[in-house]
Amino acid sequence: MQPARAKETAWDPGDLVRDKWPGAVTSVIAGRRQPPGELELLPVVDPSSGATLVEVADADEAIVDQAVAAASAAFRSTWGRAEPAARGRALMSVAGALRDASEELARIETLDSGKPLSQARGDVATAARYFEFYAGMCDKLYGETIPQTSGLAYTVREPHGVVGVVTPWNSPLAQMCRSVAPALAAGNTVVVKPSELTPLTSTLAAMLFVAAGLPSGVCNVVPGRGPTAGDALCRHPSVKYVSFTGSVGTGRAVAAICADRVIPCSLELGGKSATIILPDADLAAAAEAGVSAVVRNAGQSCFATTRLVTHRAVHDELVARMVDLFDTLTIGPGIDDPALGPLISAAQANRARGYVERAIRDGASAANAARHDLPEAGFYVAPSLLVGVTNDMEVARDEVFGPVQSVIAVDDEEEAIEVANASAYGLAAGIFTSSLSAAHRHAARLEAGQVQINRYPLGGVDTPFGGYKQSGIGREKGLEALRHYSQIKTVILHLDGPNAR
Repeated sequence: MQPARAKETAWDPGDLVRDKWPGAVTSVIAGRRQPPGELELLPVVDPSSGATLVEVADADEAIVDQAVAAASAAFRSTWGRAEPAARGRALMSVAGALRDASEELARIETLDSGKPLSQARGDVATAARYFEFYAGMCDKLYGETIPQTSGLAYTVREPHGVVGVVTPWNSPLAQMCRSVAPALAAGNTVVVKPSELTPLTSTLAAMLFVAAGLPSGVCNVVPGRGPTAGDALCRHPSVKYVSFTGSVGTGRAVAAICADRVIPCSLELGGKSATIILPDADLAAAAEAGVSAVVRNAGQSCFATTRLVTHRAVHDELVARMVDLFDTLTIGPGIDDPALGPLISAAQANRARGYVERAIRDGASAANAARHDLPEAGFYVAPSLLVGVTNDMEVARDEVFGPVQSVIAVDDEEEAIEVANASAYGLAAGIFTSSLSAAHRHAARLEAGQVQINRYPLGGVDTPFGGYKQSGIGREKGLEALRHYSQIKTVILHLDGPNAR
């Protein structure tokens, strides 16, 4: 693992936030920040200290209606009619604006979410890359021709209209751009509902987009709670497609609303991703992957591989390697760029600790040493490497969303596949082996939307991402996302005459 960087010069984190938001964080509609009015104000807390940074106005139905109206107007008047190449140039300008403001955005994201600064910098770079990638795709969303005996048929891809995007708190800027960039590339306009826990970079980005030349109303942001802003957005009659990332329970509610309205949606939900480690694996790489799963966002990632399904022949060596890596992990405020930052809230920290306590009660044990160096303030949880875990344990079934890694021992490849697939989730999976045939054989049998071989994580903005089973519906990233953010129209033409074809 990377060692912690030197602690940065002392500064007041609140200064940066107060400079950007002298009052409450509010919705951004048609490029303008809205006054908080009589909306309920919610605290935005720095997880590294537990201190309130600023307050955010919880968008209500009226605010959401204004945002959707602005998006509808922009779709009809400008963006929906724009030439694809013009849309591409605008998206490329947005990418440049994100890169120009990258350090400021990264610091704000770190304060907002608690993640280490280097991880926040990576997220901002990824956010910009989404816009670069889809900028090049705007004029390449082709249809196809279909031969007919009496004429011609062809298909075209058209936008849905206004797209509602509901994002989680763990990677707010990158998750926002992951959906917004392809939605805009396909010709839609968007209203984004970020989590009330981490609304800062999403609202700031909406202002940056307009400054970069994106027409006002094309991207609007309404921060707030799910039952208020999120529900109003999904139910709005002018929203024609919903992209949701979050928990399975909330995903079911979103899907029910969309089903009742008979509109399409994509759902990127939970994960309990298994990685199979065979006897011929590169154990150094496998151990690195297992530790990285708890380092990234302190394990608060649906994508994290938190079930290491390990052949008994290499179990002890793998665990020993991971213990060594766990012992090197530094823990502290995200702005100091340690290996591990805090969890998002006190409730989430208590939840993660509860899973560890119950796993040990159920027969697992912690292979790594206890930590006694956690900061007193903030929402920190010591990383845990659990061994003796079986697939029927709660910690192996549920998404912990914390720095908890589980090792499950198996006797052969067949058992490894059975254990890996015995989950309600199917977001991603991994395989470590030196055998090319074994890698492909296992990849074909794993029930997951993505399979990574000999490194975890892998992939980027160009590789489709989404899950099997309760991990979701639809795909983000890559060209596949454009297919979801557009709809097919078929045109069939009859031509008279014997040679019509």
